[in-house]
Amino acid sequence: MKKVLTALAVAVSLSMATHAWSQTEKPTIVLVHGAFADASSWNGVVKILEKDGYPVVAAANPLRGVKSDGSAISALLTSIHSPVVLVGHSYGGNVISDAANDHVNVKALVYVSAFAPEAGETVAGLAGKFPGSTLGPTLAAPVPLADGGKDLYIQQDKFHNQFAADVPAKEAALMAATQRPVTEAALNEASGSPAWKHIPSWYIYGDKDKNIPPQAMAFMAKRAAAKAVEVVKGASHVVMVSNPEPVARLIEKAATAK
Repeated sequence: MKKVLTALAVAVSLSMATHAWSQTEKPTIVLVHGAFADASSWNGVVKILEKDGYPVVAAANPLRGVKSDGSAISALLTSIHSPVVLVGHSYGGNVISDAANDHVNVKALVYVSAFAPEAGETVAGLAGKFPGSTLGPTLAAPVPLADGGKDLYIQQDKFHNQFAADVPAKEAALMAATQRPVTEAALNEASGSPAWKHIPSWYIYGDKDKNIPPQAMAFMAKRAAAKAVEVVKGASHVVMVSNPEPVARLIEKAATAK
């Protein structure tokens, strides 16, 4: 009997410890890049988050299609057994809106100069909903793919001004050379039911964005009932590269929100 009571006491103690750990555990931050970028675009943000004790995963977004990219990120989320703050940049916002739907551990969505589409909307359609985007003329000739699709890149000599105007020229040149292409089909694929309808969201963007008109992002943030919206003065489309500090701080606000 004494052994049984001792075992029971140990079990209760372990249960209480596990409960206390789960209550204080910092969520994992999953960062999803957008078109014409890669996971390294989050490097500055990752350094701050990790310094502050957050586990971070900067995911490789395939940039092949909204549904398939969403499935890829969803598979990654399945492997994470802790609360998650899911963060998307640009087209990556569309992807996280899809990927989070089937995951109860996603506690917050953060949109960084990103699309937050309604069901049926496309990235191309939202980018043209308000005036201001100058992306179209800066795209290189489409690259034909074996499946009949087309890959899109930004012309390297136009990349700095269009995509990353507030990033030092040498760094922008490296970003241009290493940019990941997105399929033309992905930018024109209709979105499914968005996760921001049932998961709280936060939003940050720059007022000098030339890819997504700031007016469009203000519209999407309001529609998604974002808990907080921050506009970074003078920031380009890659606000997380040029201004990692405010981006990281907003992510942490989402991570600690009750």
